[in-house]
Amino acid sequence: MKVVGLLSGGKDSCYNLCHCVKNGHEIVALATLAPPQGTDELDSYMYQTVGHDAVHLVAEAMGLPLYRHVITGTAVNQGAQYGSRMPSFSQAKLPSIASNANGKEKEKDETEDLYELLLKVKAQHPDVEAVSVGAILSNYQRVRVEHVALLPDINLVPLTFLWQRNQADLLDEMVRAGIDAVLIKVAGIGLDERDLGKSLAQMRPKLHKLNSLYGAHICGEGGEYETLTLDSPLFKKRIRLQEVETIVHADAAFASVSYLRVKHAQLVEKVPRSLAALEAPDNLDGLSAMLGDSLSKAAAADAVGQVDTRSVHALGNPLPQISLSENGWFAAANVCSNGPCDSLEDEVKGAFANLDSLLKERGCRMEDLVHVNLYLQSQQDFQRVNAVYKQQFGASPPTRACIAFGSAASARVTLEVLGWRGDAQEGEAAARPQDLRRALHVQGRSYWAPANIGPYSQAVVAAQRITIAGQIGLRPADLSLPPDADMQLLLSLQHARLILHAVLEQRAILAPGAHWVEGGICWLDEGADGLHLDQKANALWQSQVAIDEVTDRVQEMPVHQRWHLEWLGSKAHTQGVAPPIAYVTLPPGSLPRGASVEWQLTAHTGEATAAADDDAEENAEPEYRRLVRVDCIKRDAEMFPSTSSDNATPDWESVCDPQSAAASGIVFFQQNACVDADGAPYASALSIKVLASPSATPQLLERTLASCRMQAGSAVLSVLPVQRIMHPSAEDPSQLHQAAVALLWWS
Repeated sequence: MKVVGLLSGGKDSCYNLCHCVKNGHEIVALATLAPPQGTDELDSYMYQTVGHDAVHLVAEAMGLPLYRHVITGTAVNQGAQYGSRMPSFSQAKLPSIASNANGKEKEKDETEDLYELLLKVKAQHPDVEAVSVGAILSNYQRVRVEHVALLPDINLVPLTFLWQRNQADLLDEMVRAGIDAVLIKVAGIGLDERDLGKSLAQMRPKLHKLNSLYGAHICGEGGEYETLTLDSPLFKKRIRLQEVETIVHADAAFASVSYLRVKHAQLVEKVPRSLAALEAPDNLDGLSAMLGDSLSKAAAADAVGQVDTRSVHALGNPLPQISLSENGWFAAANVCSNGPCDSLEDEVKGAFANLDSLLKERGCRMEDLVHVNLYLQSQQDFQRVNAVYKQQFGASPPTRACIAFGSAASARVTLEVLGWRGDAQEGEAAARPQDLRRALHVQGRSYWAPANIGPYSQAVVAAQRITIAGQIGLRPADLSLPPDADMQLLLSLQHARLILHAVLEQRAILAPGAHWVEGGICWLDEGADGLHLDQKANALWQSQVAIDEVTDRVQEMPVHQRWHLEWLGSKAHTQGVAPPIAYVTLPPGSLPRGASVEWQLTAHTGEATAAADDDAEENAEPEYRRLVRVDCIKRDAEMFPSTSSDNATPDWESVCDPQSAAASGIVFFQQNACVDADGAPYASALSIKVLASPSATPQLLERTLASCRMQAGSAVLSVLPVQRIMHPSAEDPSQLHQAAVALLWWS
């Protein structure tokens, strides 16, 4: 793609441009925002302005045109979310362009200056397709740049190859790659005017030491320092500073603020440097590479039996349902359009119109949604469905999983949603800070995890529950899908882990053991070759809690990666029990992009739990509960004692006969479905997914649904037709059992 680079002159913007070129993109122009004439620096939340008097030299060194725009706005909107959660078709171009209630124009936000700058670039370079952004950790900056870049009249793909990179690794890579940048501003503990003008290579030991002593950001992401790049592999000439002036803003014993004013500098000849030395992270991080060994030990095909290719029994067209809990959570299921529609687009619009009406009847709003399961008959309809879907949401949209169920599905488009109405509404008390809804919606391409450009977030946190969007095994840098199913298994699970890490890092709760993963579903594509991935997926999942802490490979992992060793939660790792997962095989072509696997997980932040109520002791241990539960009605010696042989075909008709001993499977479910692992009463379910394989006769299915209604009468029930269901044995989780029906509870 042709790229315009947002240029501050600092190390990050210049290094990200190098990675754009390494990934095959072409830099055609540079763009910068500067303070008004006569001003050295602005106190901007968005932009680095110190050193702006030398930015033109950076552009000249690269031989590229530079477009400037003067910053006239201020940080009006300082929230974590930029823009409204209202549907995109109801919003102005930018949040502050609209008029206020008195008809007066709102104060201009500094983000609008970026919009005006990129409009100027587009006018001169109409073929530009992407924008380079040097953001590493700042969600504030990233969210606003992405918002502007993806506006219809800008329409640039954000390229953010430094996003979520470990700062210690990143700084060392910059030095090795030939990024010669000097400090031109210091404002952090342990730094003073004596450090100004020193290079990254010179400052590296001190920056690492300040990080270990005070937690200072090694790359200056906390505002500790700013830099000016004097040389880069993309520079045709290097910059030489000939005259500078030190300006002291504030002199303090531990954190003085001072900067360099560049009075005179020039370009000089240099020895060209190749990009060949530029390092890019591997697709798999250290943990995923290590866990890949578990896949090589798992059989490609299992011994439990082949996928049943019979059609799932017709499921009818269930009525839409909604359920609300006392704590603000709600769920709705089986929402589709009313009757035949003239087009697929009208069917999608009809489904959302019905959802909107259903929510409003119970005092809920579309903006309250945290997750959407989008069920299709065919993934071939996805592009047309998505074009309408993306119009239904604004900023911070809910997470999403998209699954196709073929002709057995009751409609071409069906919606199932989870939401939380705890954000304060009129006349209601405000929610606790840790309960407020927050979304992680990263739309820039990076080495981190796949960009979600448009209608869904990677994760949403509400009331401390984390929903993670369904993850397939795309390569993040270019969003391509590897042909190898094993690589897809590793990448997709790695994406879910890194998304969880980013969510917890935002909330400053990366302390070991605070959070936990609740469980979920691993959707699997049968594949044209007929090989089954459920055994491999289970081997990979179980290996997350079976990492040998004394192996050399674990001991050699950098300290900053140690969190990932217990990413499922400390209790899971201490007990060696992985959270519950149902492995569900679907016909070929059921997953997005033709993927082989999609992991759909939920988690809990662990910030506060039911144990931390007013009556609890101040230092009480947090209550650890899995609010996601998987139950399986299966053909198994314990569940169905009348079945004489493990290899015998179960008589599903007799299972549904109340007089049959084989019905003990249903009785077992009725007695235990609402009891947790310790025998305590389980929280009432909000929604239950009933996954039905071809082995589930109508009688068994109806008996199961009746049992669900008996145990959780207020829960919404959705019945999903699948080809095969596998789940780990309680005695030996490495072994999988086949089930006719699986139930995934969300409480």
